[in-house]
Amino acid sequence: MKVVIAGGTGQVGTLLARALHHDGHDVTALGRHHARGAWRIAPWDPRHLDGWPRELDGADVVVNLAGRSVNCRYTAANRHDILESRTASVAAIGRAIQMAKRPPAVWLQASTATIYAHTYGPAHDETRGVIGGREPDAPETWAFSIDVATAWERALDAADAGATRKVALRSAMVMSPDAGGIFDTLLGLVRRGLGGTAGDGRQFLSWIHEVDFVRAVSWVIERPHLSGPVNVSAPGPLCNRQFMADLRRAWGTPIGLPAARWMVEVGAFVLRTESELVLKSRRVVPGRLLEDGFVFTYPDWPPAARELCRRWREGR
Repeated sequence: MKVVIAGGTGQVGTLLARALHHDGHDVTALGRHHARGAWRIAPWDPRHLDGWPRELDGADVVVNLAGRSVNCRYTAANRHDILESRTASVAAIGRAIQMAKRPPAVWLQASTATIYAHTYGPAHDETRGVIGGREPDAPETWAFSIDVATAWERALDAADAGATRKVALRSAMVMSPDAGGIFDTLLGLVRRGLGGTAGDGRQFLSWIHEVDFVRAVSWVIERPHLSGPVNVSAPGPLCNRQFMADLRRAWGTPIGLPAARWMVEVGAFVLRTESELVLKSRRVVPGRLLEDGFVFTYPDWPPAARELCRRWREGR
């Protein structure tokens, strides 16, 4: 299978490219920065349709993971870049598919589980989930994230891809031991004795182990009846308090200093990021995957955390 991954030199793109290449697929990662890999890496700029669109001609699958990191302060300039990088890349992929003589059979487009409303109540699936943005007393920055997510998916809906099947991957946090990923960041807090409860600890965290992320991507590719939004998350989201306690136990650290909400806000300001990444409750379940018969290798967090901690140690 020939797979093209736009934005494929980022952390999630790299782990996906690595896994697909290991399984024997012909993988090309499109990136704007120099990177190294055992698979083919080609430059791209979604603002200009020069050269890179030919990579999609004859491909079986295109996966678009491009988008500026949201791990920053939501200044006016950063907001523009976050939104523009996502919608422009979607439009560019759509035009490249139109240009292809042999267009891909399926287009997997990154989206996010953050599209759903902040909740401590029932979990969101694709059918009964509530799109966020109207929660009472939610900070304005949370509404911005919803605006980005919905604009991302509207751009996908608007793209004329002909017979190419389109899927929006509403992904939770992908956990892998790779440097710079979310697991590496959370484990860094635990190793320093800072991995305690954040805020009141009631907020839910939706996650997925990298093995299941790759398996879910392959599952969707192989099933032509799956199109539209698909939640890519483990079936067991946990509240922050329990999630961090399980991670401390997996690492073997008995103590984790808690951080009150005001401390999270101050820390986010100092680190030039947003507290939403920690304090918003994301309770998302993979309704369509489960209904379709997908079986998770790591449905529960404690065994996933132990496996990730073991590989983190081995890798360091």
